[in-house]
Formats: sequence, structure tokens, C-alpha cells
Amino acid sequence: MTVIENRRVRSVMRFGIPLVLIPALVVTGAAVFGEKRYLLISLGVAMLALALFAAGIEKKNIGSRRMVIVAVMTAMAVIGRFIPLFKPITALCVMTAMYLGAEAGFLCGALSVLVSNIYFGQGPWTPFQMLGFGLIGLFAGYLSLPLLKSRVLLIGYGVLAGIAYSMLMDVWTVLWYNGSFDGTLYLTAIVSALPYTALYAVSNVGFLLLMRKPMGDKLGRIKLKYGV
Repeated sequence: MTVIENRRVRSVMRFGIPLVLIPALVVTGAAVFGEKRYLLISLGVAMLALALFAAGIEKKNIGSRRMVIVAVMTAMAVIGRFIPLFKPITALCVMTAMYLGAEAGFLCGALSVLVSNIYFGQGPWTPFQMLGFGLIGLFAGYLSLPLLKSRVLLIGYGVLAGIAYSMLMDVWTVLWYNGSFDGTLYLTAIVSALPYTALYAVSNVGFLLLMRKPMGDKLGRIKLKYGV
């Protein structure tokens, strides 16, 4: 395979895996298997997230370094889920993506949910949570340059991430309750979840502002020193 062909394959994987394959797996798993095979779906999402991360590594010698940093960020996100009400998982996924790339952000989000749910409880909701936090990290990586330059945009992204995640989980709620998607039930679920959505959005903004400078400086120095 030539260098150009290799780059094309990597490009297809970097967009196709998180935006097509993983969402299709999650939705199909919920529609076809319901509550019977959720663990297999979760593990499938994790494997695809690892494949996505590998596709984003241009130089082999930095892959292990980047993986170590992502593992540390994931561990912090797992620990953060034990904080009552206000949880920093979104902020950590966003910070990871901004400094280490979209693929790293997706992996941090997906794995932190899978690992922490060993304690909080695995279930058919786990693949949707993995997809939700993974996409938050992914798009933060796509928008890393403007997010790094503007505090206002970072705050806006934190708010939108909270709303989008809540709306995605409401899709699972409707599928679980009704067995199929229903627009009326979906709107009802969105309205009933508004207090939690608002709390989540505020939490995102608070942690992003808190971590933006100190953690950003550390990740920036690590990125520069180790070339990741």
C-alpha cells in the first residue's frame, strides 16, 4: 500500500468509524438485541474506538506515548464520575481532544464510561453513554483550534455538549420504554429531563473554565516535549 493510499484509508477510518460504524452499531444493537447483548455492543464500541485511535496515529513511535497520556486522562474521568452531581468527565474528554486530537477525545470518553460502569452498573444504556461522551470528545478535537483561542466558544461548547448528550440519552430512554422510537415520547423525555440537562451544562462550563488554564498548560508542555 502506497503512502497516499494509506492516508486515504486512515482518513476514511477517522470519519467512518465514529460517525457511521459506531452509531450504527449502537442503534442496531438497541433495536435488535435490546437488553440481551448490551455487553457485546459495549465491547464492540470499545474495539472500534481503539481502531479509531490507531488510525489517528501518523507516527508509530509516538503511539505509545499518546496512549499513556490518554490512559491517565481516562482514569481521571473515571474517578471524576464519583463526584456527586457535578462530574468533570465532559471537561476531561474535551481537554484530551483539544490537545491530543479528536480520536484521543473519543477514546477517552468511550472508555471512561465502560470502565466506570463496572461500578455504576453496566446495561443497555452503556453503549449510548459511550457514544455520547465519545462524540463530545471527537467534535472537540475537530474544533480544537477555535476552542483553544476563545473562552466564549469553549463555554458555548460545554453548554451544547450537555444538551446534546442529554438528547442522545433520551433516544435510549424512548427505545427502552416504547420498544421503538416515538416523537411524542421523545419530546416528553426531553422536557422531563430539562433540570438534569441544565445541571449538566452548568457542570460542563464550570469544569472547563476550571481546567482550561492549569491542565491546558500541562498538556501543552507534554505535547511539545514528547511530540504527541
